[in-house]
Amino acid sequence: MAFGTQDETDEVMNEINMTPLVDVMLVLLIIFIITVPVMKHSVQVDLPRATSTPQETKPETVRLSVNAQGRYFWNEQEVGEADLQPRLEAAAARTPQPELHLRGDKDARYERVAQALAAAQRAGVRKIGFVTEPTTP
Repeated sequence: MAFGTQDETDEVMNEINMTPLVDVMLVLLIIFIITVPVMKHSVQVDLPRATSTPQETKPETVRLSVNAQGRYFWNEQEVGEADLQPRLEAAAARTPQPELHLRGDKDARYERVAQALAAAQRAGVRKIGFVTEPTTP
């Protein structure tokens, strides 16, 4: 044996030994195969049968329009400015709350549309949509 050379058996091993890992995985697989049928036993209960369909009540839609002269229309019926706030509060108190579709004439003053929007917000209306018409090319 020479002192300056190193034997081939003293080299560092660069690979992971997969055999113990495979053994552990097989043991776990066997444990799960045995325990799954045991966990399946449960109390047998004969549950009553019932058919029910959920009631979907769609909220109505309230159309609030502002024409070019700045007058308000509640579902195509003219409404005074003093009458608008109580109607919005009554609509906000309903269950389910109706959707408010706000339609403003393109020639109407922005101030009138903003006042209607602010009144709806003060009344507590949560669903407000702006109605527009698509442009034709």
